[in-house]
Amino acid sequence: MKPYVTLVGAGPGDPDLITLKGIKAIREADVILYDALVNEDLLEYAKPMCVKIYVGKRAERLSTKQENINQLMVDYALTHGHVVRLKGGDPFVFGRGGEEIDFVRGHGIETAVVPGISSSTGLTALQQIPLTYRGISESFWVITGSTKEGHLSEDLYSAVKTNATVVVLMGFARLKQIAELYRAHGKGDLPIALIQNGSLPNERIALGTVDTIEEQAENNLLGVPAIIILGEVVSRHREFNALVSNLNTELSTQHEVPGIYTHE
Repeated sequence: MKPYVTLVGAGPGDPDLITLKGIKAIREADVILYDALVNEDLLEYAKPMCVKIYVGKRAERLSTKQENINQLMVDYALTHGHVVRLKGGDPFVFGRGGEEIDFVRGHGIETAVVPGISSSTGLTALQQIPLTYRGISESFWVITGSTKEGHLSEDLYSAVKTNATVVVLMGFARLKQIAELYRAHGKGDLPIALIQNGSLPNERIALGTVDTIEEQAENNLLGVPAIIILGEVVSRHREFNALVSNLNTELSTQHEVPGIYTHE
């Protein structure tokens, strides 16, 4: 028995979006430690005797501490062999994959990584929102909504000064602060999108501008898990022009703002 740990990116939610190499790793695993955002349909690829352990971390819920997850990877590798650490999105895009690899390697255990489709690129693509577009956006930033200390990321204060597309992960709880920041820089009319439960059957998306998105999110009960996309490229979404036109009409007649559609 050889201790071995593989970090596998499960993609943004739809089980069909995992890579073939990721499926092969799951099939070979003796133990799978999987996160909250991992679609449990993927566990069906595991062999019958595989040990499957949920170690999800979710806001405002009981969750497994990162230190405990790190130790579990090492312990199970030493006692069972091949451990697959199955993580939503891509392990190295705000998935703490680097921390986990460092800890495991520090115990002399061999490691490997299978990249996954990050929600920052995958969910925007599924909605046909191009992160870059000639003449509109020459780059995109992927930023966490909150730092380890619980503060708004300092990178947002830099990104707001650019024309780059900005994708905010784990930032829905700070939507109000983000909108205030953009308004303070004269970007109240900037297109913005919220994608909740992206790639899943209950996916929902809200479109609008920085000035209107908070009300739309509140009226339509959008919540976590959701990502935020800010930038002119959002206007390339197939529903954007119609929704903004309806929104302006509703505002002018003081009616309730819709601003959402759903695939439910």
